[in-house]
Amino acid sequence: MDLTETQIDSVLAHDGDFLKVHKDHARMPDGSVSSREYITHPGAVAILALLDNGNLVMERQFRYAPRREFVEIPAGKIDKGEDILLTAKRELLEETGYVASEWIHLTSAWPSIGYADERIEYFLAKGLSHQGSQLDEGEFLEVFELGLDEAIDWVRQGKIDDSKTIVGLFWLEKTLKNWAI
Repeated sequence: MDLTETQIDSVLAHDGDFLKVHKDHARMPDGSVSSREYITHPGAVAILALLDNGNLVMERQFRYAPRREFVEIPAGKIDKGEDILLTAKRELLEETGYVASEWIHLTSAWPSIGYADERIEYFLAKGLSHQGSQLDEGEFLEVFELGLDEAIDWVRQGKIDDSKTIVGLFWLEKTLKNWAI
């Protein structure tokens, strides 16, 4: 069964600095026409930065849309044409001040498939050394260490409820227990 929906037309409803909102008409598999609204996003990276002591480098920051603070793994958007590994290296240094000697791509995930085309590329960073953070203008966050077991407990307790962080932590937990890295 072919489930493909085919774009008939598209209107750019909002052209922001970061996000774009589209409203399309699409032909459904049965031939009918339906409206589709969605956001285009440049994509992002998320980094599981593992210190030599076994702790993760974590961040606490205020997120404007939900109007509250979140505990997260380091992450950031992919600049147009930028290699995803270079994005991960740049974001880790900018946000946490760390550089890593070893990088492993873990997986890709699509966090909001119902209304956005964003994908997140997950990396494990090891062999960390601190060089000093270089936060972007207007970026404010606290960097701290947290053990993986404690981070998983924080997910269970609701202290960590950011989806990209939950996916990354669970992926890392399974990776470290089941695969040799």
